Amino acid sequence: MLTVEEQTQTAQPAGTGRQKEQAVQRMFSSIARYYDLNNSLLSLGLHHSWKRRAVGFLSPNDCRVLDVGAGTADLALLTASRLGEKARIVAADLNVPMLAIGVEKVRKAARQKQIICVQANAERLCVPDASFDAVTTGFCMRNVGDLTTALREIIRALKPGGRLVCLEFSRPVVGWLRRLYDWYSFTLLPWVGTKVSGDQTGVYEYLPASIRAFPDQEGLARLMREVGFSRVEYHNLSGGIVAIHVAVK
Repeated sequence: MLTVEEQTQTAQPAGTGRQKEQAVQRMFSSIARYYDLNNSLLSLGLHHSWKRRAVGFLSPNDCRVLDVGAGTADLALLTASRLGEKARIVAADLNVPMLAIGVEKVRKAARQKQIICVQANAERLCVPDASFDAVTTGFCMRNVGDLTTALREIIRALKPGGRLVCLEFSRPVVGWLRRLYDWYSFTLLPWVGTKVSGDQTGVYEYLPASIRAFPDQEGLARLMREVGFSRVEYHNLSGGIVAIHVAVK
């Protein structure tokens, strides 16, 4: 049996580019119906507060919002609640089973006039240039095939002065929390996630590996500046387990 240190050193994300995209889609299709339940179990319910904090960075004047990697539409629904009836939100995700659950949640919330769910690839959004006041994304960016391409698509879709609000797993800021989080991520999380979902695709091994491979807070901020965002800031939540990056075009 590998130690936690060995697991974190040897675990690999699902390749890159098209290979990664296909692998990620297979995995998320497998767990779609258990996704919301496992999010609550594995985050101890914290993902709800993380998402509320993220939409809190939207401006009350944001009328057109694109949610990239919308999944089951949690962030889109919170955005609609925060911005009110005037807001129009496009919830975009590549994964059809995840998106189907999102469509049903939007229907139950009676938000169909505000939120439209569409299938779209984060690296090829197929929206007009400068067409959105804001872009949100929650726990999506580490799963794209090419992060730089996805960020360039987002900045293209934003109006001048528009903002990206990116909620993503990051790097705990203190050593003891990093060690505890590594043990949880590479030992407990895969066991619980697999038991609940019955998954056989390895998604709950992929998830912690994808977090480890993703840029940390400063690395992601630097990449956002490199693709053209003029102002970038980030806010650590839960000791840096997750971070919210806010970037202005």
